[in-house]
Amino acid sequence: MKHVSILVPKGHTSVVNIGGTHQMFSWVNEFFQQTGRDPLFTIQLVGLETETTQSHGLFTVNPEVLIDQVTKTDLIIIPAIHGDFQQNLKNNTEFLPWIVKQYKQGAEVVSLCVASFFLASTGLLDGKSCSTHWQFANEFREQFPKANLMDDRILTEADGIYTSGGAYSFTNLIIYLIEKHAGRDTAVMAAKGFMVDIDRSSQSPFMIFSGQKAHDDAMVLKAQEQIEQHYQDKITVDELCDQLAISRRTFERRFKKATANTVVEYMQRVKVEAAKKELEMGRKTVNEVMYHVGYADPKAFRDVFRKVTAMTPAAYLHKYRKQTA
Repeated sequence: MKHVSILVPKGHTSVVNIGGTHQMFSWVNEFFQQTGRDPLFTIQLVGLETETTQSHGLFTVNPEVLIDQVTKTDLIIIPAIHGDFQQNLKNNTEFLPWIVKQYKQGAEVVSLCVASFFLASTGLLDGKSCSTHWQFANEFREQFPKANLMDDRILTEADGIYTSGGAYSFTNLIIYLIEKHAGRDTAVMAAKGFMVDIDRSSQSPFMIFSGQKAHDDAMVLKAQEQIEQHYQDKITVDELCDQLAISRRTFERRFKKATANTVVEYMQRVKVEAAKKELEMGRKTVNEVMYHVGYADPKAFRDVFRKVTAMTPAAYLHKYRKQTA
């Protein structure tokens, strides 16, 4: 049997991550027993203290064992820990060497949502692809530049380390792990039972782009303001450089460093975000929205929209437009 350690950190932890993960792996055990097989997982809540009250005071989680009682495990699940990252790290620092030790002994490690910040603090994400909640992507990149953040991905896998994107996308990662350890047929049954959209790989349709402005480069901030105020116009990179009196090479380097996007990518994302809002209103056709945000070529608009959101404009309109009475 595979030993699963679901961590119970101190602080404001996602009890949904803890309870949901426990429930889904327990379902696999029950399914195996119903079909004449032995249970696959031994599941334990692992903590730093015998009674862990969540910082908001609504829940108390009682770990079954403490970390010094678990000398060998096969799968470590780190739930999202909300709030001040440095305080969370301080409160739960004892987990870090234990996670690293278990990984070196062959355990797989899983972070859910913003738990990627905690996992990255171990150094295990250095040089590896990972994901996190899209709202915290820029903060993550700033704190952990050695990790290869893929903020559009719902889940990632690299050398026995798994991460998931935002909020309830953790269910997609757990289904993925069920498939890996229990087989495709069991994963499909679990996905149907928990109503999880199996094989969904992108969190792009849910991302709200508000610009990356948590930096101190005044020139880049001015360029961002120009792009956002004139997204309906065709602004070229050279025109921005002329307005800012800066060479294109220097401008593009500073822009990418400050925003994690190229200038062209930033322009596209601003236009697509404006298009998304128009499509959600449901008052204009796709072509009308296309012209509104400054595109004249339907194919170019569709290709850029799909690249940013992983959906076509028509599919987005159908899924998210407001329903009128």
